[in-house]
Amino acid sequence: MLWDYIRSRRVTIAVWAIVCAVFAAVFALYSLPLKAVLYGAAVSGFFGLTAAAVDFLYYRRKRLRLKKLADEIIYTIDGLPSPLNGVEADYCELVKILYENMRRAEDEMSEKYSDMTEYYTIWAHQIKTPIAAMGLILQEAGQSEELNRELNRELADNLQRIEQYAEMVMCYLRLYSDSTDFVIKEYDLDGIVRQAVRKFSRQFIRKKLSLTYEPLQKTVLTDEKWLLFVIEQVISNAMKYTKTGGAEIYCEEPLTLCIRDTGIGAAPEDLPRLFEKGYTGCNGRLDKKASGIGLYLCKRICAKLGHNISAENAEGGGMIIRINLDTINTELE
Repeated sequence: MLWDYIRSRRVTIAVWAIVCAVFAAVFALYSLPLKAVLYGAAVSGFFGLTAAAVDFLYYRRKRLRLKKLADEIIYTIDGLPSPLNGVEADYCELVKILYENMRRAEDEMSEKYSDMTEYYTIWAHQIKTPIAAMGLILQEAGQSEELNRELNRELADNLQRIEQYAEMVMCYLRLYSDSTDFVIKEYDLDGIVRQAVRKFSRQFIRKKLSLTYEPLQKTVLTDEKWLLFVIEQVISNAMKYTKTGGAEIYCEEPLTLCIRDTGIGAAPEDLPRLFEKGYTGCNGRLDKKASGIGLYLCKRICAKLGHNISAENAEGGGMIIRINLDTINTELE
Protein backbone atom coordinates (compact mmCIF):
# COMPACT_ATOMS: atom_id res chain seq x y z
CA MET A 1 0.00 0.00 0.00
CA LEU A 2 2.91 2.35 0.81
CA TRP A 3 4.53 1.66 -2.54
CA ASP A 4 1.21 2.30 -4.30
CA TYR A 5 0.94 5.61 -2.44
CA ILE A 6 4.49 6.65 -3.45
CA ARG A 7 3.74 5.79 -7.06
CA SER A 8 0.52 7.85 -6.96
CA ARG A 9 2.55 10.88 -5.69
CA ARG A 10 5.55 10.40 -7.94
CA VAL A 11 4.90 13.62 -9.88
CA THR A 12 5.00 15.71 -6.68
CA ILE A 13 8.23 14.01 -5.54
CA ALA A 14 9.82 14.55 -8.96
CA VAL A 15 8.93 18.26 -8.94
CA TRP A 16 10.45 18.68 -5.45
CA ALA A 17 13.66 16.95 -6.59
CA ILE A 18 13.91 19.11 -9.72
CA VAL A 19 13.43 22.30 -7.71
CA CYS A 20 16.22 21.25 -5.31
CA ALA A 21 18.50 20.45 -8.28
CA VAL A 22 17.80 23.83 -9.89
CA PHE A 23 18.65 25.65 -6.66
CA ALA A 24 21.85 23.60 -6.28
CA ALA A 25 22.91 24.42 -9.88
CA VAL A 26 22.24 28.14 -9.42
CA PHE A 27 24.18 28.25 -6.15
CA ALA A 28 27.07 26.39 -7.76
CA LEU A 29 27.25 28.76 -10.71
CA TYR A 30 27.41 31.78 -8.44
CA SER A 31 29.87 30.08 -6.06
CA LEU A 32 27.43 30.27 -3.18
CA PRO A 33 27.62 27.84 -0.25
CA LEU A 34 25.69 24.64 -0.99
CA LYS A 35 24.85 24.22 2.71
CA ALA A 36 22.05 26.78 2.23
CA VAL A 37 20.56 24.64 -0.48
CA LEU A 38 20.82 21.53 1.66
CA TYR A 39 19.23 23.37 4.58
CA GLY A 40 16.31 24.57 2.44
CA ALA A 41 15.87 21.08 0.97
CA ALA A 42 15.89 19.53 4.45
CA VAL A 43 13.30 21.97 5.82
CA SER A 44 11.01 21.61 2.81
CA GLY A 45 11.55 17.84 2.90
CA PHE A 46 10.55 17.73 6.59
CA PHE A 47 7.30 19.62 6.03
CA GLY A 48 6.66 17.61 2.86
CA LEU A 49 7.16 14.31 4.67
CA THR A 50 4.88 15.45 7.51
CA ALA A 51 2.12 16.37 5.04
CA ALA A 52 2.76 13.13 3.14
CA ALA A 53 2.42 11.07 6.33
CA VAL A 54 -0.94 12.64 7.13
CA ASP A 55 -2.03 12.22 3.53
CA PHE A 56 -0.88 8.57 3.57
CA LEU A 57 -2.90 7.85 6.69
CA TYR A 58 -6.02 9.19 5.00
CA TYR A 59 -5.14 7.26 1.83
CA ARG A 60 -4.66 4.06 3.86
CA ARG A 61 -7.96 4.53 5.71
CA LYS A 62 -9.83 5.04 2.42
CA ARG A 63 -8.23 1.94 0.87
CA LEU A 64 -9.10 -0.21 3.88
CA ARG A 65 -12.67 1.08 3.85
CA LEU A 66 -13.08 0.27 0.16
CA LYS A 67 -11.57 -3.18 0.69
CA LYS A 68 -14.00 -3.85 3.54
CA LEU A 69 -16.94 -2.84 1.34
CA ALA A 70 -15.71 -5.14 -1.42
CA ASP A 71 -15.15 -8.08 0.95
CA GLU A 72 -18.59 -7.77 2.52
CA ILE A 73 -20.25 -7.32 -0.91
CA ILE A 74 -22.52 -4.59 0.35
CA TYR A 75 -24.97 -3.68 -2.40
CA THR A 76 -25.09 -0.01 -1.53
CA ILE A 77 -23.12 3.06 -2.48
CA ASP A 78 -23.86 4.97 0.72
CA GLY A 79 -20.67 3.69 2.36
CA LEU A 80 -18.28 5.10 -0.25
CA PRO A 81 -15.71 7.65 1.03
CA SER A 82 -16.29 11.28 0.19
CA PRO A 83 -14.39 12.51 -2.89
CA LEU A 84 -11.45 14.87 -2.29
CA ASN A 85 -11.37 16.51 -5.71
CA GLY A 86 -13.20 16.79 -8.99
CA VAL A 87 -11.66 13.66 -10.48
CA GLU A 88 -12.76 11.51 -7.55
CA ALA A 89 -16.21 13.12 -7.71
CA ASP A 90 -16.47 12.13 -11.39
CA TYR A 91 -15.46 8.57 -10.52
CA CYS A 92 -18.12 8.50 -7.80
CA GLU A 93 -20.73 9.58 -10.35
CA LEU A 94 -19.62 6.79 -12.68
CA VAL A 95 -19.88 4.29 -9.82
CA LYS A 96 -23.40 5.51 -9.04
CA ILE A 97 -24.45 5.13 -12.68
CA LEU A 98 -22.99 1.62 -12.88
CA TYR A 99 -24.62 0.74 -9.57
CA GLU A 100 -28.05 1.88 -10.77
CA ASN A 101 -27.63 -0.04 -14.04
CA MET A 102 -26.64 -3.15 -12.10
CA ARG A 103 -29.64 -2.90 -9.77
CA ARG A 104 -31.98 -2.31 -12.71
CA ALA A 105 -30.61 -5.34 -14.56
CA GLU A 106 -30.82 -7.38 -11.36
CA ASP A 107 -34.47 -6.41 -10.84
CA GLU A 108 -35.31 -7.27 -14.45
CA MET A 109 -33.64 -10.66 -14.20
CA SER A 110 -35.37 -11.36 -10.90
CA GLU A 111 -38.75 -10.44 -12.39
CA LYS A 112 -38.14 -12.62 -15.47
CA TYR A 113 -37.06 -15.53 -13.30
CA SER A 114 -40.12 -15.13 -11.08
CA ASP A 115 -42.42 -14.96 -14.11
CA MET A 116 -40.83 -18.02 -15.68
CA THR A 117 -41.00 -20.03 -12.45
CA GLU A 118 -44.66 -19.10 -12.04
CA TYR A 119 -45.46 -20.04 -15.62
CA TYR A 120 -43.69 -23.40 -15.48
CA THR A 121 -45.51 -24.22 -12.25
CA ILE A 122 -48.85 -23.57 -13.95
CA TRP A 123 -47.74 -25.44 -17.08
CA ALA A 124 -46.72 -28.52 -15.05
CA HIS A 125 -50.19 -28.67 -13.49
CA GLN A 126 -51.82 -28.19 -16.89
CA ILE A 127 -49.94 -30.93 -18.69
CA LYS A 128 -50.49 -33.47 -15.91
CA THR A 129 -54.24 -33.50 -16.67
CA PRO A 130 -54.10 -34.86 -20.24
CA ILE A 131 -51.30 -37.25 -19.32
CA ALA A 132 -53.36 -38.69 -16.46
CA ALA A 133 -56.42 -38.89 -18.71
CA MET A 134 -54.42 -40.79 -21.32
CA GLY A 135 -53.29 -43.26 -18.68
CA LEU A 136 -56.87 -43.97 -17.66
CA ILE A 137 -57.91 -44.33 -21.30
CA LEU A 138 -55.20 -46.88 -21.95
CA GLN A 139 -56.35 -48.89 -18.92
CA GLU A 140 -59.90 -49.07 -20.32
CA ALA A 141 -58.80 -50.02 -23.84
CA GLY A 142 -59.50 -53.47 -25.31
CA GLN A 143 -63.08 -53.97 -24.04
CA SER A 144 -64.83 -53.50 -27.40
CA GLU A 145 -64.12 -52.20 -30.87
CA GLU A 146 -66.58 -49.32 -30.54
CA LEU A 147 -65.14 -48.37 -27.19
CA ASN A 148 -61.63 -48.51 -28.63
CA ARG A 149 -62.56 -46.10 -31.38
CA GLU A 150 -63.95 -43.66 -28.85
CA LEU A 151 -60.89 -44.07 -26.62
CA ASN A 152 -58.60 -43.49 -29.60
CA ARG A 153 -60.40 -40.24 -30.32
CA GLU A 154 -59.98 -39.18 -26.69
CA LEU A 155 -56.29 -40.08 -26.85
CA ALA A 156 -55.90 -37.95 -29.97
CA ASP A 157 -57.64 -35.02 -28.26
CA ASN A 158 -55.40 -35.28 -25.20
CA LEU A 159 -52.31 -35.53 -27.39
CA GLN A 160 -53.44 -32.35 -29.10
CA ARG A 161 -53.80 -30.65 -25.73
CA ILE A 162 -50.26 -31.69 -24.80
CA GLU A 163 -49.01 -30.36 -28.12
CA GLN A 164 -50.84 -27.08 -27.49
CA TYR A 165 -49.29 -26.71 -24.02
CA ALA A 166 -45.84 -27.43 -25.46
CA GLU A 167 -46.40 -24.73 -28.09
CA MET A 168 -47.38 -22.31 -25.32
CA VAL A 169 -44.10 -22.96 -23.53
CA MET A 170 -42.07 -22.36 -26.68
CA CYS A 171 -44.06 -19.23 -27.40
CA TYR A 172 -43.53 -17.97 -23.86
CA LEU A 173 -39.76 -18.52 -24.07
CA ARG A 174 -39.44 -16.85 -27.47
CA LEU A 175 -41.42 -13.82 -26.31
CA TYR A 176 -38.92 -13.25 -23.48
CA SER A 177 -35.84 -13.81 -25.64
CA ASP A 178 -33.74 -10.95 -27.02
CA SER A 179 -34.58 -11.89 -30.61
CA THR A 180 -37.74 -13.12 -32.33
CA ASP A 181 -38.40 -15.08 -35.49
CA PHE A 182 -41.04 -12.70 -36.83
CA VAL A 183 -41.39 -12.70 -40.62
CA ILE A 184 -43.80 -9.91 -41.53
CA LYS A 185 -45.41 -10.53 -44.92
CA GLU A 186 -48.77 -10.23 -46.62
CA TYR A 187 -50.79 -13.39 -46.00
CA ASP A 188 -54.20 -14.64 -47.02
CA LEU A 189 -56.23 -14.48 -43.82
CA ASP A 190 -58.40 -17.41 -44.90
CA GLY A 191 -55.31 -19.62 -45.21
CA ILE A 192 -54.38 -18.91 -41.58
CA VAL A 193 -57.92 -19.32 -40.21
CA ARG A 194 -58.45 -22.61 -42.07
CA GLN A 195 -55.38 -24.12 -40.39
CA ALA A 196 -56.84 -23.35 -36.96
CA VAL A 197 -60.30 -24.60 -37.94
CA ARG A 198 -58.92 -27.91 -39.23
CA LYS A 199 -56.96 -28.41 -36.02
CA PHE A 200 -60.06 -28.23 -33.83
CA SER A 201 -62.66 -29.62 -36.24
CA ARG A 202 -62.64 -33.10 -34.68
CA GLN A 203 -63.20 -31.71 -31.20
CA PHE A 204 -66.09 -29.54 -32.40
CA ILE A 205 -67.70 -32.66 -33.87
CA ARG A 206 -67.18 -34.71 -30.70
CA LYS A 207 -68.70 -31.97 -28.53
CA LYS A 208 -71.53 -31.55 -31.09
CA LEU A 209 -70.81 -27.84 -31.48
CA SER A 210 -71.38 -25.89 -34.67
CA LEU A 211 -68.69 -23.79 -36.35
CA THR A 212 -69.85 -21.11 -38.76
CA TYR A 213 -67.16 -19.84 -41.09
CA GLU A 214 -67.39 -18.25 -44.52
CA PRO A 215 -64.37 -17.21 -46.62
CA LEU A 216 -63.16 -13.81 -45.40
CA GLN A 217 -61.29 -12.84 -48.60
CA LYS A 218 -58.88 -10.56 -46.75
CA THR A 219 -55.14 -10.01 -46.94
CA VAL A 220 -53.29 -9.17 -43.75
CA LEU A 221 -49.78 -7.90 -43.00
CA THR A 222 -48.58 -10.11 -40.16
CA ASP A 223 -46.53 -13.15 -39.18
CA GLU A 224 -48.38 -16.33 -40.09
CA LYS A 225 -47.06 -18.59 -37.32
CA TRP A 226 -47.67 -16.15 -34.47
CA LEU A 227 -51.09 -15.01 -35.65
CA LEU A 228 -52.07 -18.68 -36.07
CA PHE A 229 -51.10 -19.28 -32.45
CA VAL A 230 -53.38 -16.40 -31.34
CA ILE A 231 -56.34 -17.67 -33.38
CA GLU A 232 -55.87 -21.22 -32.10
CA GLN A 233 -55.86 -20.00 -28.50
CA VAL A 234 -59.08 -18.03 -29.02
CA ILE A 235 -60.85 -20.95 -30.75
CA SER A 236 -59.64 -23.33 -28.03
CA ASN A 237 -61.10 -21.08 -25.33
CA ALA A 238 -64.36 -20.72 -27.26
CA MET A 239 -64.70 -24.50 -27.47
CA LYS A 240 -63.64 -25.03 -23.84
CA TYR A 241 -66.30 -22.70 -22.38
CA THR A 242 -69.14 -23.58 -24.79
CA LYS A 243 -71.44 -26.45 -23.85
CA THR A 244 -74.17 -25.93 -26.44
CA GLY A 245 -74.42 -23.94 -29.64
CA GLY A 246 -71.07 -23.25 -31.24
CA ALA A 247 -68.72 -20.61 -32.59
CA GLU A 248 -68.73 -18.18 -35.48
CA ILE A 249 -65.77 -16.66 -37.32
CA TYR A 250 -66.35 -13.51 -39.36
CA CYS A 251 -64.70 -10.22 -40.26
CA GLU A 252 -65.70 -6.65 -39.48
CA GLU A 253 -64.59 -3.75 -41.63
CA PRO A 254 -62.01 -2.62 -42.25
CA LEU A 255 -59.95 -5.59 -41.03
CA THR A 256 -61.05 -6.98 -37.67
CA LEU A 257 -61.24 -10.75 -37.20
CA CYS A 258 -64.06 -11.71 -34.85
CA ILE A 259 -64.52 -15.05 -33.09
CA ARG A 260 -67.85 -15.37 -31.29
CA ASP A 261 -69.07 -18.25 -29.16
CA THR A 262 -72.28 -19.10 -27.34
CA GLY A 263 -70.52 -20.12 -24.14
CA ILE A 264 -70.70 -18.84 -20.59
CA GLY A 265 -69.02 -15.52 -21.37
CA ALA A 266 -67.31 -13.56 -18.61
CA ALA A 267 -68.45 -11.63 -15.58
CA PRO A 268 -68.54 -7.84 -16.29
CA GLU A 269 -65.92 -7.20 -13.61
CA ASP A 270 -63.59 -9.75 -15.23
CA LEU A 271 -63.57 -8.25 -18.74
CA PRO A 272 -60.96 -5.51 -18.08
CA ARG A 273 -58.54 -8.10 -16.66
CA LEU A 274 -58.99 -11.04 -19.04
CA PHE A 275 -55.63 -10.43 -20.72
CA GLU A 276 -53.63 -10.11 -17.50
CA LYS A 277 -51.13 -12.87 -16.79
CA GLY A 278 -52.51 -15.54 -14.48
CA TYR A 279 -55.98 -13.99 -14.25
CA THR A 280 -58.71 -16.60 -14.76
CA GLY A 281 -61.81 -14.81 -13.52
CA CYS A 282 -64.88 -16.35 -11.93
CA ASN A 283 -65.57 -18.78 -14.78
CA GLY A 284 -61.94 -19.84 -14.94
CA ARG A 285 -61.95 -20.72 -11.25
CA LEU A 286 -65.09 -22.79 -11.73
CA ASP A 287 -63.48 -24.61 -14.66
CA LYS A 288 -60.44 -25.59 -12.51
CA LYS A 289 -58.33 -26.00 -15.69
CA ALA A 290 -57.78 -22.38 -16.67
CA SER A 291 -54.28 -20.97 -16.22
CA GLY A 292 -54.74 -17.37 -17.32
CA ILE A 293 -51.75 -17.67 -19.66
CA GLY A 294 -53.35 -18.20 -23.08
CA LEU A 295 -55.01 -14.79 -23.46
CA TYR A 296 -52.01 -13.09 -21.86
CA LEU A 297 -49.76 -14.57 -24.56
CA CYS A 298 -52.27 -13.50 -27.21
CA LYS A 299 -52.12 -9.93 -25.93
CA ARG A 300 -48.31 -9.91 -25.92
CA ILE A 301 -48.07 -11.39 -29.42
CA CYS A 302 -50.63 -8.97 -30.87
CA ALA A 303 -48.76 -6.04 -29.34
CA LYS A 304 -45.50 -7.20 -30.94
CA LEU A 305 -47.20 -7.68 -34.32
CA GLY A 306 -48.86 -4.28 -34.20
CA HIS A 307 -52.34 -5.79 -33.78
CA ASN A 308 -54.89 -5.26 -31.05
CA ILE A 309 -57.06 -7.83 -29.29
CA SER A 310 -60.13 -7.15 -27.14
CA ALA A 311 -63.02 -9.05 -25.58
CA GLU A 312 -66.63 -8.32 -24.78
CA ASN A 313 -69.73 -10.27 -23.87
CA ALA A 314 -72.08 -10.94 -26.77
CA GLU A 315 -75.77 -10.16 -26.71
CA GLY A 316 -77.72 -13.26 -25.77
CA GLY A 317 -74.73 -14.93 -24.13
CA GLY A 318 -71.24 -15.91 -25.05
CA MET A 319 -68.20 -13.81 -25.86
CA ILE A 320 -66.72 -12.01 -28.83
CA ILE A 321 -62.95 -11.77 -29.26
CA ARG A 322 -61.90 -9.10 -31.75
CA ILE A 323 -58.42 -9.07 -33.32
CA ASN A 324 -57.78 -5.80 -35.14
CA LEU A 325 -55.37 -6.64 -37.97
CA ASP A 326 -55.32 -3.20 -39.56
CA THR A 327 -51.59 -2.68 -38.92
CA ILE A 328 -49.97 0.73 -39.14
CA ASN A 329 -46.26 1.55 -39.54
CA THR A 330 -45.31 -2.11 -40.06
CA GLU A 331 -42.45 -2.68 -42.48
CA LEU A 332 -42.89 -5.34 -45.15
CA GLU A 333 -39.98 -7.77 -45.49
